[in-house]
Amino acid sequence: QVQLAESGGGLVQAGASLRLSCRASGRPFSTGTMGWFRQAPGKEREFVAAIRWSGSSSFYVDSVKGRFTISRDNAKSTVYLQMNSLKPEDTDVYYCAASPYYNEYDSDSRYAYWGQGTQVNVSS
Repeated sequence: QVQLAESGGGLVQAGASLRLSCRASGRPFSTGTMGWFRQAPGKEREFVAAIRWSGSSSFYVDSVKGRFTISRDNAKSTVYLQMNSLKPEDTDVYYCAASPYYNEYDSDSRYAYWGQGTQVNVSS
């Protein structure tokens, strides 16, 4: 059974950095995409970033470009989200997810496995 486990959330001040980690128990898919999404209470889940298991392609929502970096360590089956220059509007629960597909990486319906989420709080 595939499980995704996020860690690294916390409470920080605006301008600080956090690194989220998502470790997969085994490789969910031999190819495909790993993504990060975030969701606030009462709001829809929002795509943040995605990276393919092979190659160098990565993708970001406009609001985090230049501040967040997604990376992976295939040997550790782990995906990271380095978040710099955090803003109060980045406060959310962050989820990692695994998709067998390469396309539509920003659509949560394309992802088959989800972690339990990690809370990020950014104070002003």
